[in-house]
Amino acid sequence: MTPASALAFWVTAPSQGELRRAALPPPGADEVQVRALYSGISRGTESLVFRGEVPASQWQAMRCPFQQGEFPAPVKYGYCSVGVVEAGADELFGRRVFCLHPHQDRYVVPAAAVTVLPETLPSPRAVLAANMETAINGLWDAAPRLGDRLTVVGGGVVGLLVASLAARIPGTDVQLVDTDERRAAVAARLGVRHVLPSDAARERDIVVHASGQPEGLATALSLAGFEATVLEMSWYGDRRVPVALGEAFHSRRLVLRSSQVGAVATAQRARWDTRRRLALALDLLTDPAFDALVDARVEFDALPAAMARLAQTPDGALCTVVTYP
Repeated sequence: MTPASALAFWVTAPSQGELRRAALPPPGADEVQVRALYSGISRGTESLVFRGEVPASQWQAMRCPFQQGEFPAPVKYGYCSVGVVEAGADELFGRRVFCLHPHQDRYVVPAAAVTVLPETLPSPRAVLAANMETAINGLWDAAPRLGDRLTVVGGGVVGLLVASLAARIPGTDVQLVDTDERRAAVAARLGVRHVLPSDAARERDIVVHASGQPEGLATALSLAGFEATVLEMSWYGDRRVPVALGEAFHSRRLVLRSSQVGAVATAQRARWDTRRRLALALDLLTDPAFDALVDARVEFDALPAAMARLAQTPDGALCTVVTYP
């Protein structure tokens, strides 16, 4: 017997959310039913969605898989779910899987939409898979080379993941720049050196910006060396962001480019698809060091109040994991 209904988190109006119950159809051919164990809150994007700050021009581009409703609200949104298959395809029954699905206690999706977790990857850490995909894509776009001096501005989850992966490239000098001194301990666990903006090295070959703040972008531009690339990974929603294209931007011949996870990076696109990229992300997450990023938890029934708090008053936590009964 399978449950006849499921409970899901909806943004009902800007800065308001609630849990809604809806019918849950039985899985059909080539479908699976997943019981959620954990989901992750992607702080940057989900906060913008919760506050109703997705610009109308991006409503279609920002749709997530299995989204219901439309921006700004009511909308069911999210993309970091880990669960166990409890009905459907025999070969997946009982397997732990990752799925790009909104926050919901049970859901039915095509079997092709879930990816089996590596045996050595704990379920709570696996919620970082979507963020790890973003970091992988960002590094592909930045294209660091052996010995490059690379700086990441912004020590959120994506910034720390980018810095940690970049630090694994032989000879690469990596700095993480963040105004929060608490990031130093987390960065050290990931093999990265943290510095405050006032102590950041200059003349960098690559600067990745992931702070989500205009001031961080200004810092990133100021740290770039001659003909360096500044990679913008932050998304600002409908906010207007000033960019300092005066001063030394032209004389240094800087390259400013964006990176976004929705499309596989250009240099990899001929041979990689999103499933192969996700498999790589899950494999990389088997490293226990990344537990440092999973530092807060909230129960599913408390999610509406938690989202209202997190979207308005950041608490310094990195990845908040939603736990399901």
